[in-house]
Amino acid sequence: MRVDVVDTRKQAVGKIDLEDSVFAAPVKSWLFYEVVKQQLASRRAGTHSTKTVSMVQGTRKKPYRQKGTGQARHGTLRAVGMRGGGTVHKPHPRDYSYELPKKMVKGALRSALSLRLSENKLHVVSGWAPAKPKTKGAIEVLGAFSAEKALIIGEKSNEGLAKSVSNIPHVKFLPVEAINVYDLLKHEHVFISDKVVAQLNERLKTAPSRKDKELAAAKA
Repeated sequence: MRVDVVDTRKQAVGKIDLEDSVFAAPVKSWLFYEVVKQQLASRRAGTHSTKTVSMVQGTRKKPYRQKGTGQARHGTLRAVGMRGGGTVHKPHPRDYSYELPKKMVKGALRSALSLRLSENKLHVVSGWAPAKPKTKGAIEVLGAFSAEKALIIGEKSNEGLAKSVSNIPHVKFLPVEAINVYDLLKHEHVFISDKVVAQLNERLKTAPSRKDKELAAAKA
């Protein structure tokens, strides 16, 4: 598929080829759920902690005699049922992260990119590489596209652009190596530098299935 390449004023300056298997893939919303859940789980610190009976500091002495007081039997003031005592079945430090099959992650990325392109909210931009960081210039470019929530995917070396948008609310710059489903879905508009399109095509493209080959052969 061929789409327009635009400049920072939203004027077409050329055409570029996008891989159909990457940018025109079926949108599988169930993959979004699985991959976003995995991303958010992996971000959890897991530093929560509570004290069990053995961790609570205090006397080990029996608070009162076993029988004859009319009160419940207790062996220590550190027991679960006592004020200031330990807790049971409560959270302790743990790692929440887990891995998903790479095919699922790539499939979700293809679906997210295809969704934004089908909504006409994916823009391939050329020449957006300011020599010096300038927030005002970045706001003007985003205004030309009426993009309030935007994800900008470019080269890691484009530090001028990364710093230009760092102070703009709801706008984020990501190097192409860090592209992920959560940010693609979180931001309404997606800007992709024309210089990284080839990397995305190569990284996410899929080989045609046997069924696709048979259909292509039948049409030929």
